[in-house]
Amino acid sequence: EIAMMILSQHGLEVERAANGRIALDKTQQHGPGYFDAVLMDIQMPVMNGYEATRGIRALEGEYYQRLSIIAMSANAYDEDVQACLDAGMNGHIAKPFKPDELIKLLQEAIYGRAAN
Repeated sequence: EIAMMILSQHGLEVERAANGRIALDKTQQHGPGYFDAVLMDIQMPVMNGYEATRGIRALEGEYYQRLSIIAMSANAYDEDVQACLDAGMNGHIAKPFKPDELIKLLQEAIYGRAAN
């Protein structure tokens, strides 16, 4: 919810999923090109972030392989970050995060570099 507020204040359109199953379903239902990036919480009910990411990556089409998925987790040890990458995520940001770091990470994920 904090991330949603920060991103909205920066002019980004944000959708929220209450659990990993809903995140996977929304990504599939909206189709290719709808989302520029996904911020994926790791600890969610029904389907965790690892499972949801694997589900997105298993969808047919290049879009689902290239969609930037960034983990948001309080677990920030090297092995936690590696588990996110192994599940198919592109990056990781530790909670609590600094708003500027989140914006920079999203800019890099979407545009390939941080905007100035």
